[in-house]
Amino acid sequence: MSNGSSLPPHRRLRGTLLVVLAAVVVAGLGGWLVWHASGRDGGPRAGQPAPSDPAESATGPGGSHTPGGKGSEDHGPRDSLKGKVVVLDPGHNPHNGEHGREIARQVDIGNARKECDTTGTATNDGYAEASFTLDVVRRARTLLQEQGAKVVLTQDGDRPYGPCVDERAEIGNKAHADAALSLHADGSGAGNRGFHVILPARVTDGPADTAAIVGPSRQLGERLAGRFRAVTGSAASNYIGGGTGLDKRSDLGGLNLSTVPKVFLECGNMRDPKDAAQLTDADWRQKAARGITEGITDFLTR
Repeated sequence: MSNGSSLPPHRRLRGTLLVVLAAVVVAGLGGWLVWHASGRDGGPRAGQPAPSDPAESATGPGGSHTPGGKGSEDHGPRDSLKGKVVVLDPGHNPHNGEHGREIARQVDIGNARKECDTTGTATNDGYAEASFTLDVVRRARTLLQEQGAKVVLTQDGDRPYGPCVDERAEIGNKAHADAALSLHADGSGAGNRGFHVILPARVTDGPADTAAIVGPSRQLGERLAGRFRAVTGSAASNYIGGGTGLDKRSDLGGLNLSTVPKVFLECGNMRDPKDAAQLTDADWRQKAARGITEGITDFLTR
């Protein structure tokens, strides 16, 4: 077999050039393939940023939320309460004082008879409990509706007085509420501070039978107390509930006559100057509404 040594010089030169050219082409093609593969399946190509992790676009290190993600103020998905019914009961009525005889009428609360309603208390500067409760309830209604809940109010400043305590309970019962809250502010002595949630005691007397709601009402109350404390920064009452923020009573018609989970929330003491400063502050009342909303949401989505 010939090794090409007998070929003319010009043909030997042309063959050598073809071999060199082929080697250059093969080497270049191999390099391009290596570079191309590293750009697609390996790290980032030169001059290109590393692809972002979708999980990192919404959260920072350790899963903490950044401004671009879902913040801590968002409590549950927007429609997390869709299909739920919440009854909010603004304690008292701004016009009760104009109807003394009507609100003094006695009604049956199961284990006793009590006044239809009262005027409620006020701060030393005259800010009425009835005005406070109506303002906070309206704020909470907006927040709950944003999460899909159907919200029923026992009164919206649209009644001449009342309603009476037995009717307030009946409104929640007829609505088949998944949760009901009666909102108040206390009128204790100066120095007594903080909020507390009133839970229904077991009452089975006359038209009252709370046996079925004592348990779920306590769950509602515990979640409400926890979220209200966290959002508002308020401490649990230093004069009722032994520091737990929870109290149990059997003398409130709004609880005795309820057939749905229900609690009362006393947001603070209107007669204490420090508590009054919070209750009269619109920003704090918005926090109160958010704490209420988060507590109810916790209960209804548990």
